[in-house]
Amino acid sequence: MTGNEYRLEIANLKREMNAVVLAHYYQEPEIQDVADFIGDSLDLSRRAASTGADVIVFAGVNFMAETAKILSPTKQVLIPDANAGCSLAEGCPADAFREMRRLHPDHVSITYINCSAEVKAESDIICTSSNAEKIIHQIPPEKPIFFAPDRNLGRYLSKKTGRDMLLWNGSCIVHETFSIKKLLALKIEYPDADIIAHPECEEPILARAAFIGSTSALLKYVTQSIGRRFIVATEPGIIHQMKKAAPAKEFIPAPPEANCACNNCPYMKLNTLEKLYRCMKERSPRIELDPVLRERALAPIQRMLAMS
Repeated sequence: MTGNEYRLEIANLKREMNAVVLAHYYQEPEIQDVADFIGDSLDLSRRAASTGADVIVFAGVNFMAETAKILSPTKQVLIPDANAGCSLAEGCPADAFREMRRLHPDHVSITYINCSAEVKAESDIICTSSNAEKIIHQIPPEKPIFFAPDRNLGRYLSKKTGRDMLLWNGSCIVHETFSIKKLLALKIEYPDADIIAHPECEEPILARAAFIGSTSALLKYVTQSIGRRFIVATEPGIIHQMKKAAPAKEFIPAPPEANCACNNCPYMKLNTLEKLYRCMKERSPRIELDPVLRERALAPIQRMLAMS
């Protein structure tokens, strides 16, 4: 089938299934363009939960689809490719996380939402890159904090809040790949460009950024800024929405260290328009969670929402 045919079939299936299609900012533009909602992972799951849809189709990665299932247990949750994982989630297995908690029982665990349902279930509070700072400020100064799984985000938050936290040694394969040497060369080439970065980036990248924020915060910044040109240090899928929101502005993806497309998330790019169609047609792959695990994983998400 052609792209147009897939788009028509997906629209028909949405009506037949009473489905809502979610696309993370890092998806390919053709997937973003057929989605009902585009955004960050938690925002998408919350928006889907508020709809009357019977089926949630999450074009993202596994932990995001799990979060949708945690918040919408009675809805069927599908994902286009079951192999769409996440380096942060995979680098923080539940058994190792559980052992770290056993070794540091006095620490409150604040866990970035980029983790598996099992790790969420072992956590005290979940956070996003948008609300993590606010949550950390609410933890009493005498209470030690264990932050997982992203060490770069953890370091950034330690600097912002002044809290010395125990950090899990995990990282995002996309955000750790940007080259500071190439970034500075790009800044020389475009001296009027603002460097904007996601806090999962390495510290040398963040040190040069005019603005640091979550994916949605970066999108908001470029629409409100008086600047006309931006070097974007995050997964370049967001640039599709930036161009839509601010068509008169120029967006330049920050370069990776190697001569490759390493700044594209290989997991996100596993999802295609064809796979999106097939998962809806076949109602598979489907996200299933043990009810007890789901309830345990929901509790730290609810604590986060109450604190933010």
